[in-house]
Amino acid sequence: MSDLSFEAALDARVDEMVDACTRCGKCVEACPSVKPAGLADAMPKDVISGILDILRDGDGPEASQRWAQACTASGDCIRACDEGVNPRFLLAMARVSMAKAKNDLPARRRKALERYRDVGREVSFLSQIQLNDEVLARLGQKSASVNTTTEPPDFVFYTGCNVLKTPHIALLALDIMDTLGIGYQVMGGPSHCCGIVHMRPGDVEMSGRMGTNSIDKMSQSKSGQVISWCPSCYVQFTETTLPALERQRGARPFEMTPFLRFLEQRIDQLTPHLRERVPMRVALHRHPGVSGVMEAAIRLLNAIPGVTFVDLKQPALGLQAVYLNVLPEYKRELTLNELQAACDAGVDALVTVYHSEHRELCAHERDWPFRIVNLLELVGESMGLKQNDRYKELKLMQDADQIVADCADLLASHALDAAKARELVVKDMLADQPLPLRSG
Repeated sequence: MSDLSFEAALDARVDEMVDACTRCGKCVEACPSVKPAGLADAMPKDVISGILDILRDGDGPEASQRWAQACTASGDCIRACDEGVNPRFLLAMARVSMAKAKNDLPARRRKALERYRDVGREVSFLSQIQLNDEVLARLGQKSASVNTTTEPPDFVFYTGCNVLKTPHIALLALDIMDTLGIGYQVMGGPSHCCGIVHMRPGDVEMSGRMGTNSIDKMSQSKSGQVISWCPSCYVQFTETTLPALERQRGARPFEMTPFLRFLEQRIDQLTPHLRERVPMRVALHRHPGVSGVMEAAIRLLNAIPGVTFVDLKQPALGLQAVYLNVLPEYKRELTLNELQAACDAGVDALVTVYHSEHRELCAHERDWPFRIVNLLELVGESMGLKQNDRYKELKLMQDADQIVADCADLLASHALDAAKARELVVKDMLADQPLPLRSG
């Protein structure tokens, strides 16, 4: 056990990577954000050297600052490095360093707390207008006692926070594990925060406390394995919090596996349950930031009888859709091009993997001749499992008053104010639309 604080442990890891970096610039050359961020003419060696300057004192060349802010966490930089450095992690720490240089700790802490509370309100509200208390408890929300096992579970299933806005995805993951006989306990939501909300504004110690607290809660499975859904949480834990905690304690409390990779590892166990044909031509909306997940998604699609996978040959970048918000014009262009390509290919459905792109894309189903569905919906359909995509039903209404009226029973059940609910519907659902819908 070390006497290092979380922040000191994190700084030590950064220092080791800075020393290992040869400033070759291969990470910059591989980065798909460089061109849309307007950095195509910058010298890669100069850009990465500037990142190291930022890590030292919070300041560096404008091109390096812009590269750090334009990171979509695609992970191409990690694969490009021959020195075992994780440039994605260094860019995240460079953004923290810039935040520290810009604001003192009280200001950073206020900003982090404000965002943490916003996330809690958004997640709580959007899940409550779709689910009753019993289903919320199944997802690890509301009454913790309902979801507590009498002995350690085989696995912990960690949802993260924002998938609870599209709860049918998380519920299908649980249904699939139930069918396969996998024992688990669900954890997630703001009470099990990964700490990323505090890390981004530069409140490193609070981020460490939040993440470590969640890790200690998750360190109870028989297998020493945590199955994760959210890619942001996965990267925050595996690239930031767990390595720092390992330095502090001398050991890593568990390993974390993305759910689709976990499912792919059990594809021989899964395949006999894929009994129903799903006769559809489908394309996959891809974000490659977590290694192996998109490959697992394609393998799972190809395992479903009746499904024909169509490669749209469109660019794939980012950890998930929300990470492309740093390049808004480019994101709109990519989205429109993909929708048009799906239309031209005559697919029956454009398939999402993660929750953030499902929220952003699902209402486009109104304007294009194909469905927007999540991958687990198709797996579930073949297994005879069904969870209604209530989020998409509501968002397709495109009318806040109609949505509030349609959720009146649950608003009353959860004692939610209708006027406040309308405000949150506009802000958290209807405004979550980076590429506007067509007229009307």
